Amino acid sequence: MPESFAGDVPPKTQRPDRPDQAEVEDAVRTLIRWAGDDPAREGMLETPARVARAYRELFSGYDTDPRDYLQRTFEEVGGYDELVILRDIRFVSFCEHHMLPFTGRAHVGYLPTDRVVGISKLARVVHGFARRFQIQEKLTAEIAEAIQDILRPQGVGVVIESEHSCMTMRGVNTPGATLTTSRLTGVLRDDPRTREEFLRLVRG
Repeated sequence: MPESFAGDVPPKTQRPDRPDQAEVEDAVRTLIRWAGDDPAREGMLETPARVARAYRELFSGYDTDPRDYLQRTFEEVGGYDELVILRDIRFVSFCEHHMLPFTGRAHVGYLPTDRVVGISKLARVVHGFARRFQIQEKLTAEIAEAIQDILRPQGVGVVIESEHSCMTMRGVNTPGATLTTSRLTGVLRDDPRTREEFLRLVRG
């Protein structure tokens, strides 16, 4: 099966200005004190180290280039020329305004030209971009643009639905409210029938 391959795991980028472990733990102790608790008490002693490890995982998107996941493609598709859609990709991201999580589902589709990508790579692209500080609108656009730029399909569609804790657990305190964003390119944007088919399949 013809394919091009640039590796399954994107290379890590180096951030020379990134604080070290001790600096991160000191910052967490400051936040604990600011919240009104004692970082020296038994239950909090290991918290700074745990938070640092958790943040390393939660923001692992800064150490990868999600576009690299799309470099391995398959050209032997048996003449398949219909939509490819992966629904319900669950993700966690963080609002850049309040540093609080928003969680939800991404639906990703594209109309291939002469090649397709492994479906797991679509999920990896979503998670790669999601594990960063941002707003949902930017996340939606980044995913769609990466697929469009690398695979060069006839069109791409991305729909994201998520709940933002910055408005459900603070501020207006509205649990259950969801935000929906979409980005369509190519024929999924310009052709009404293709666009309707994509949205119908996404809605299930």
